[in-house]
Amino acid sequence: QVQVVESGGGLVQPGGSLRLSCVASGFALDAYSIGWFRQAPGKEREGVSCISSKEGRTYYADFAKGRFTMSRDIAKSTVTLQIDSLKPEDTAVYYCAVDPWSDYCSVARTWYEHWGQGTQVTVSS
Repeated sequence: QVQVVESGGGLVQPGGSLRLSCVASGFALDAYSIGWFRQAPGKEREGVSCISSKEGRTYYADFAKGRFTMSRDIAKSTVTLQIDSLKPEDTAVYYCAVDPWSDYCSVARTWYEHWGQGTQVTVSS
């Protein structure tokens, strides 16, 4: 059974950093592409970044370039999202998701089928 579980969220002050983890089970990380998404209160879920299955190439939404870094450890079945210089507007529930069809990746929600339960990130002083 394909499953992903996020962790690592929390309350952090502006300017701080967080490292989110997404642990996968039921598949190998080099078989399926993985995406990170976030949803702020009252807003639609938006794509943050993704990593392609075979080549492990990353792609970032424009707002995520420079402060967000996505990586994976295939042996540990773990994908991480490092977020630096956190801003209050980064406050959201962060989700990872699985695209079981594509060799490439996209931050479009419709590409993804399996979703985790999310982890809350709150940026506040």
